[in-house]
Amino acid sequence: MNDPRAHARSLAAASVAAGQPTAWFEQLYAGAARGEATVPWADLAPNPQLVAWAEGNDLAGPGRAAVIGCGYGDDAEFLAARGFTVTAFDVAPTAVAAATERFPASPVGYVTADLLRPPPAWTAAFDLVVEIYTVQVLRDAARRTAVEQCAALVAPGGTLVVIARARDEADDPGSMPWPLTRAEMAAFAAHGVQEVDVAEILDQEVPPVRRWVGEFRRTARAG
Repeated sequence: MNDPRAHARSLAAASVAAGQPTAWFEQLYAGAARGEATVPWADLAPNPQLVAWAEGNDLAGPGRAAVIGCGYGDDAEFLAARGFTVTAFDVAPTAVAAATERFPASPVGYVTADLLRPPPAWTAAFDLVVEIYTVQVLRDAARRTAVEQCAALVAPGGTLVVIARARDEADDPGSMPWPLTRAEMAAFAAHGVQEVDVAEILDQEVPPVRRWVGEFRRTARAG
């Protein structure tokens, strides 16, 4: 089997060239379901930066939460265990089916949906929105749209958490995943949410990887 990241990059490049910037996710997950590929970011455990943020903020429900690009469902299950009513969505139907199969008794609502064109009913509908590693695999107009749509899901008084690879403005973005600059993290706040904190960390990978952990909040309605 090819290097998982190289295979994902090849699928992404072909998808982008065809004008379908998110189509490759289904190709990757379907290949994994057939035993022909590996999803390189699927650790089958909640994201450690999300866990650390949640524990540091004593995060607990109730409330409605959305998990963007839910993959195999670990982050969604983590939030459900903390008391949230969770809608977890992925553009890849195979990923949604796998998450449902992994957690057959789960209260999470797993849905196939595209962040670039989410259902209108989701606008300003969630008290907590979690975006991990989705924006960083998109470029140009798709990335800008994804940033806008992440913020659009947040309800008044709600919180958006963004976790992504980090780079400096002068750094070569390299190959997919393309790290976000500090300015790109700040761009989430151009869409109706306010920046609360954007921290840069080094994770525990070998070698360590620079990441952003960003928190944004939409102002509560008066009265």
